[in-house]
Amino acid sequence: MRESRPDAVLIEPAPSLWERVICGVIIAMLTGALIGPVFAPLQEETPVLRLVWLPAYAAIVGLLLFRIDRLWRAWPAVIVIVALVGLAFASRYWSIDFATTMRRVIALAISCGFALYLGAVFRGPHLPRLLMHTSLVMAVGSLVMVFAFPAIGVHQLDNAGLWRGLWYEKNQMGAVMVIGATAAAACLASPDPRRLLPAISLILASGLVLATQSKTSLLCLLVGLGLIGGFWALRRGGPVVTVAAVWGAVVLAGAGLWLWDSHSVELLEALGKDPSLTGRTDIWDSLMRKVADRPWTGYGYGAFWGRIGESVPADWVRKETGWLVPSAHNGWIDLLVQLGWPGTILVGTLMVVTAVVTVLRSMGQGVREGWWALGFLAAFFVLSLSESILMAHQGLPWVLFLATLTRAVLPSPATVPAPLVEKRRGAYQTGPRIVSQYPHGSQRRAFPVR
Repeated sequence: MRESRPDAVLIEPAPSLWERVICGVIIAMLTGALIGPVFAPLQEETPVLRLVWLPAYAAIVGLLLFRIDRLWRAWPAVIVIVALVGLAFASRYWSIDFATTMRRVIALAISCGFALYLGAVFRGPHLPRLLMHTSLVMAVGSLVMVFAFPAIGVHQLDNAGLWRGLWYEKNQMGAVMVIGATAAAACLASPDPRRLLPAISLILASGLVLATQSKTSLLCLLVGLGLIGGFWALRRGGPVVTVAAVWGAVVLAGAGLWLWDSHSVELLEALGKDPSLTGRTDIWDSLMRKVADRPWTGYGYGAFWGRIGESVPADWVRKETGWLVPSAHNGWIDLLVQLGWPGTILVGTLMVVTAVVTVLRSMGQGVREGWWALGFLAAFFVLSLSESILMAHQGLPWVLFLATLTRAVLPSPATVPAPLVEKRRGAYQTGPRIVSQYPHGSQRRAFPVR
């Protein structure tokens, strides 16, 4: 059964071209694309990297000031960001590396400000479309690196032969391409009639995820695309399809939980994974013993994983596990060692609240954006179990999570009765176009302006 068109469409003008270009560049920088491998091939913080980020920080501040009229409406998100940054700032009093904590708190505050801007300005379908365009550029750049500069684009020692594109590791490329593929799928599921570019982007991003052979990225891709595709199918189907889909999802989820609980070792071996998750379980066990020493404070924001010889607790973990551990490879445990249980509980609560509000609003703003937020949140949660992405001071997944939170708490814009999309190729109808279709004052608002 074909979905019926609503008799009102949300007026969400696209941000200006120069804003989209600047935001695309900052998003690429947040992924670490090319900048890290070129300026810090040993994966260390260097003065050059800090200088490279200064223009980006200035641009973010400029964007916030330019759109200050939009930001005040997102005051619940502002409160959340102040609480997060405030807790990270307070950790300087017990941090084992005061200078690193202060430097990264500043970067965290600016990144959170950029997330607030993205959520408040790029409403509806405009954020997934921005992500799709940016990831498509990075995907093409990754192909150039793989075939023209394989020393950078392909792993040479560990994981030899696997693609890593513009990044240090294959897992980084996999995570970025998951974000791009999810955004492209959302653009295909949205009412926007432009289909060619999203289809190309989805195929290319999914192919690069497969080229990394990252099981975590593949799982995130399946979860994100599956959720978006499921909601799209429910929207187009009737009540019978809806009931059958919900029943099937519950049964599959229950079966999956039972299989994992009773046959996790066999499942991992069937997927070609070490049951210890390539030594990660040893890291987690060791880190939880260090968490027990400081359960309520942690070791300070961004301070635990110092260089060899500069962080006593990190060196202890590295000695116990027998290898140079760079991170916890788990966002929640990394939060525990940085900010203790208060920080972890705060982030967990925010994730649950954001997911609930997004689901409640999914039949409204979810339709317009192709259910991007739901797909991204599902992939984000799965990724957080394997990668240290929570409260990252310079990380795209965390920025997009806060942007999703901001979009969830913002009131819906005004609506007017109008055709959902133009028949011809083009963007959503803008206010002037809609007014021109109703020259005799027949235009009315479906909902009041808030």
